Amino acid sequence: MPQTLSLCMIAKDEERHLQTCLDSVRDLVDEIIVVDTGSTDATQEIATRNGATVIPFDFSYVDFSSARNIGLANASCASILVLDADETLDSSSLPVIKAILGHDNNAGYYAARRNHGGGGLNEATDHVVRLFPNRPEYRFRGRVHETIDAAILAGGGSLRVSDILIHHKFATHPDVRQQKNHRYIEILKEELASDPTDNSRLDFLAAEYHQLGLFDEATCVAECIAQVRPQDPLAQLNAGIYHLVFKPDLAQARADFNRALELRPNYQEALSFLQTLDEREQGGCIRGELPELQTRT
Repeated sequence: MPQTLSLCMIAKDEERHLQTCLDSVRDLVDEIIVVDTGSTDATQEIATRNGATVIPFDFSYVDFSSARNIGLANASCASILVLDADETLDSSSLPVIKAILGHDNNAGYYAARRNHGGGGLNEATDHVVRLFPNRPEYRFRGRVHETIDAAILAGGGSLRVSDILIHHKFATHPDVRQQKNHRYIEILKEELASDPTDNSRLDFLAAEYHQLGLFDEATCVAECIAQVRPQDPLAQLNAGIYHLVFKPDLAQARADFNRALELRPNYQEALSFLQTLDEREQGGCIRGELPELQTRT
């Protein structure tokens, strides 16, 4: 199959951002699929004007994976790029993606997503799989914080780091962010209740509590993650950070960091936190003073 590329996205009332998003990939993609989850503004008109196939989707039951997967199922190109309407592809990424498409690799590629909050919020970067082959077994999972990583691995593919860079403008109004946090917490709890074995949902639940400043609840979830992943050094490290910074229990924090070191010898982050513990063994720790929680890439 020729090395063509489909852009797949979901959107709702994104008339302010959509054109900028589409402009950023104009010279890259061969096809645009927009799954519209109920826009009442000019989103569909803008998408159609740019040559997109627009697919209406009933989003009365919140399920982002189902919406995304409808788009994937309608894509006809060899590879798929996923963006949201409030995201843009950095221009430096165009040759990177073209080079990746020139190789017949059964792999999903991590992109660095630079989150621009504005309003005095700190910029943060996370990593998400957004470029992958168009295969029917590669589908998103999770009603919120949907991911495709596990499906790619289960389908025999691999995951690779890339130099793809995405810029993301997210909601900055505190009330909007908090409402979204609370809504996602309830959905994540529903997902965990329906499938307690899917502990990937716990990572996102801890993050939602953390963003709301509910550190006791976030600590409980971090402890649960460390228990269900006893061989994961990152899980032990994050539990230690919560026990050190957000719900001080210095003895438990030391045990967590030592366990992380057992699992990953010379783990620099764990060594750094142990040094901090040694320096402050008499005085505890000031909340928010230490680096942010480590994330999986």
